[in-house]
Amino acid sequence: MSEPVRETFNDHPIYSLSEVAMSLHRVVERTYPQPYYIKAEILKLNFYPYSGHCYPELVEKEGKEIKAEMRAIIWASNYQRINERFEQITGEKLKEDIRILCLATVEFSPKHGLALHIQDIEPSYTLGEMVRNKLAVIERLKEEGVFIQNKSLQLPLVPKRIAVISVETSKGYSDFITTLADNRYGYRFETELFPSILQGDKAILGMSARLTEIEARQKEFDCVAIVRGGGGDVGLSCYDDYQLAHRVATFPLPVLTGIGHSTNKTVTDMVAHTSKITPTEVAVALVARFHDFDERVQQLFETLAHRATEMIAEEKRLLLELDATCRIAVPRVMAGHKQQLGRIAQQVALKSKELMLTESNALAKIWDDILRLKTERLVQERELLDDCAKILATGSRQMVENRLEKVAMLEDKVRLLHPDNILKRGFSITRLQGHAVTGAEALQAGDRIVTQLFEGEVTSVVT
Repeated sequence: MSEPVRETFNDHPIYSLSEVAMSLHRVVERTYPQPYYIKAEILKLNFYPYSGHCYPELVEKEGKEIKAEMRAIIWASNYQRINERFEQITGEKLKEDIRILCLATVEFSPKHGLALHIQDIEPSYTLGEMVRNKLAVIERLKEEGVFIQNKSLQLPLVPKRIAVISVETSKGYSDFITTLADNRYGYRFETELFPSILQGDKAILGMSARLTEIEARQKEFDCVAIVRGGGGDVGLSCYDDYQLAHRVATFPLPVLTGIGHSTNKTVTDMVAHTSKITPTEVAVALVARFHDFDERVQQLFETLAHRATEMIAEEKRLLLELDATCRIAVPRVMAGHKQQLGRIAQQVALKSKELMLTESNALAKIWDDILRLKTERLVQERELLDDCAKILATGSRQMVENRLEKVAMLEDKVRLLHPDNILKRGFSITRLQGHAVTGAEALQAGDRIVTQLFEGEVTSVVT
């Protein structure tokens, strides 16, 4: 049987889409005959619980730029096994935004296109990537000089007001609050909960937002406590994130962490002011700080009381010695002062008589000077008044004459400006209805106007 003749277009053969797809299928099948280990990042997981199948979108990035992207498939029969093993080793299920090492076949389906069929995922590789990322974040914070910034803050002697970032329903938060409230010393703490997701990628934004809220009210708190229950290493990966660790490192209040994991200290733990394993231990540390301060105050009180007793005893002994000395010395001193006072009294009496005589002579001299100066001053003032009277009389006459001349000049000006004198010089006044006309725009055709001359009036009609 002969093969059908292939269609052509412009002397070029025409192929159907299925032929091209099957050709690609055969090429891929021959080129990639076995499974390969491939490292990539899960951009989207795309898990469908109803069918149990998973269709991850894998990418390779260089910085923030995506260099490659490919669709993958994990059938339900493999997904359950892979996810359980991944969770057993890492402590968390498969999720987006993590780097994986997968064993996969490269397949091309004429109907569904190119895809990686994942057969297995190696959890230890993901943990290794987390460690590398963690070390990079630590190095970056140290280069920026903020790694120990929060640790350098001074935690108050009695941190009574505590902002808590946690989940109200979590056991870790309950343990923290209970330990603070039921401390055997009866100390009272003030706590305010700022609820946030504490695990996964959303926790980074959630806790950062709560820290921003607390910072806006930082004067109301002494410190911040971030507390949660235990979790796997991947569950704690958000605490190795640069954004959250940097926020904690540069926070203006001391940050205490108790995120419930003893085998792996996160970057957030490292940069926090105080890091404890569990929320209970954080609460115990706060109670202990209260108790240490309480004991120091008690010791100071006892030392002060003992020292005060010693000082009182010493002062009492000194007073007794001083009293005995005074009993002997006072009579002797009194007698000596009495004699001295007598001598001083005689000297004062003598000096007083001499001083009174001197002052009396000085007063007499001053009185003579006053009488002489008064007579001289009266003569001077009388002469000055006579001079002023003469000047005033002369000036008044001259001022009156000047004013009369000015009045005469003004009368001449008024006389010259009288309307009759102006009319004599050939000027006239034109009136309309008794009012003087100052411009032609005020007149209209047919208006009757009167022109006043020096001798007589002329009546006219405007045309």
